[in-house]
Amino acid sequence: MSDITIYHNPACSASRNALELIRSTGAEPEVIEYLQHPLNQSQLQALLQAMGAGPRELLRHKGPLFEELHLADPKWSDAELVAMMEKHPALMNRPVVVTPLGARLCRPAETVLDLLPKP
Repeated sequence: MSDITIYHNPACSASRNALELIRSTGAEPEVIEYLQHPLNQSQLQALLQAMGAGPRELLRHKGPLFEELHLADPKWSDAELVAMMEKHPALMNRPVVVTPLGARLCRPAETVLDLLPKP
């Protein structure tokens, strides 16, 4: 089992680039295609805690679903936003990378380098 995990969407260029950067170091991360294997609320909460972030920081603002659900409205509580991401995994921004050095949304993809051990 790898000590690097990437929450990955293979259709996303930033996600593909981050995965390629990780592999270029010789590491083989655990790849979780979160659209195929959605995170539940407790997994999302743990990920947010590891990131030191709130749900709004993990929400994907692009795409029709964000607009259709009016998620920019401040009326939504953190718990409600996490529930929305559980119900609609496409609302989770990507890629999120977790290593022993931390967890973060890696946009742009090069920010993943800050989470990888230095050679």
